[in-house]
Amino acid sequence: MTQRKPIVAGNWKMNGSFELVAEICSEVKKYKNLNVDVIIFPPALLLSEVVKNGIESGTQTISEFDAGAYTGEIQAQLAHELGAKYTLIGHSERRSIFNESDQQVADKFAQAQKSGLTPILCVGETEAEREAAQTEQVVARQIRAVIDKLGIAALNDSVIAYEPVWAIGTGKTATPEQAQAVHKFIRDMLNSYDKQVASSLRILYGGSVNEKNSESLFAQADIDGGLIGGASLKKDAFTSICNSAVGNV
Repeated sequence: MTQRKPIVAGNWKMNGSFELVAEICSEVKKYKNLNVDVIIFPPALLLSEVVKNGIESGTQTISEFDAGAYTGEIQAQLAHELGAKYTLIGHSERRSIFNESDQQVADKFAQAQKSGLTPILCVGETEAEREAAQTEQVVARQIRAVIDKLGIAALNDSVIAYEPVWAIGTGKTATPEQAQAVHKFIRDMLNSYDKQVASSLRILYGGSVNEKNSESLFAQADIDGGLIGGASLKKDAFTSICNSAVGNV
């Protein structure tokens, strides 16, 4: 079995400050030489500060366009030049609030890789879709949009984050068994395309991950770390989650 290095990614959303960057980065530095990749996704205006602190970082979204008259958009190539290594793609808030379609998400995924960024593709179902037993159908559709556009090999240089929409910012969390079931479904689905991609791709869980549930979530066979929201803004909680990832290697 492939040994996949865990990732703990902190998505700050539209939160944060210069002070928080200094506080979190000073703690995160201690994981540099440990078997975990810690990545911070600050608001775009704080990206340079995180990079300056020597921490792996990324943008929360990018434009699917190279350049041009797209006021307010984030250019992937410029983000890369500023030191970003990753970008989130298709976060549920982008899909729901900003109406990003599966096709647009696939276009952004392509732009990220073209610009030298590693995309973290976010997928997940709403509460209504889960209650209608459509979880696997929805997740498969969201992933296939990328595969149909770019081919399965494109997933070699990416990460997938499974985030059930009903668990984001709600305090509700999928049980470790529920999360593992979907992660296994994703890996089995990818296995039908390419066994090497399926075994090596890192799949993260996101959705109200905190210092109390991270250890049991990360202990699951197909969960390779977490995409952390609110807890990534709290130094002690975030470092505790990072410790969980290191401890489950």
